[in-house]
Amino acid sequence: INIKEKSKMGDSVVIKNGKLIKGAIDNKIIGGTLLEYIFIKYGPEQTKKFLDNVTQIGLYAITHLGFSVSLSSYNLSDKARKEIKDIVDKMKRNINLMVEKYKNKTLERSPGLTLKDTLEGLIMQKTSETRNEVGNVVDKDLTIKNPSIIMAKIGARGSLLNAIQMSALVAQQTIRNKRPSRGYRNRILSYFEPNKLSAKENGFVFSSFKKGLTPAEFIMHSMGGREALVNTAIRTGRSGYMQRRLINALQDLSVEEDLTVRNAGTTIVQFIYGGDGKDPMLSSKAEAIVGVKQDDVDTA
Repeated sequence: INIKEKSKMGDSVVIKNGKLIKGAIDNKIIGGTLLEYIFIKYGPEQTKKFLDNVTQIGLYAITHLGFSVSLSSYNLSDKARKEIKDIVDKMKRNINLMVEKYKNKTLERSPGLTLKDTLEGLIMQKTSETRNEVGNVVDKDLTIKNPSIIMAKIGARGSLLNAIQMSALVAQQTIRNKRPSRGYRNRILSYFEPNKLSAKENGFVFSSFKKGLTPAEFIMHSMGGREALVNTAIRTGRSGYMQRRLINALQDLSVEEDLTVRNAGTTIVQFIYGGDGKDPMLSSKAEAIVGVKQDDVDTA
């Protein structure tokens, strides 16, 4: 096998004649490229052996070396905390400036949007930029030696966002991709003054999970979390129903020896299976690199 790809960590991975010459193999390399090449070139039996061997190596390493994450994995340096504070203060000033422009009606309105929607869009953009800037600081400060960053980078579990929320700030909470808006009259919670449009009063959580949230921040975070739970439940139901309909619609279709797709009454539904007669499991960019053509593979 000869492979030259980039891993999730951005490193080049080079495999020559079955030997790892450079880089680290993560789930992107295995799941996206390596398995495909092995399956097409050597078949399912060798692919199974490869997966078994990789699993054994992983278990051996974890057993003998150990790998754990603790609360101390999310400790930031004083320098990083100061940088994050500066980024957040800059965001506050920018949002307050935009709110002032909105109140004075000097804010430039986006095409097709009201002045209020324009303001909300700009604030959401600013909070998103802030979270990304904070993410860069956290990533740089914790470094690749940190267990939480290792897990996020290799794709084992979690993401950089989890590290940001644990160590720096939870950031903007959203409901239907907008800042929270429903609650009491002219304000979301009774803790706030009416008609405030700044970050704190509209769902931005400045605290981290490690530090602990204030009561108002906790409620805001719960509002965003509730939406995620509801969306998951609805999505599961919809995909289950869609699968059931697809099974019912396609259950009597079969590919005949002449590569036509027919139903139970032998009526032709498709003249050539898939439009090209190829098995999608063996048809990919790997064909060209591995040098195996579809015609050379027995797909019976």
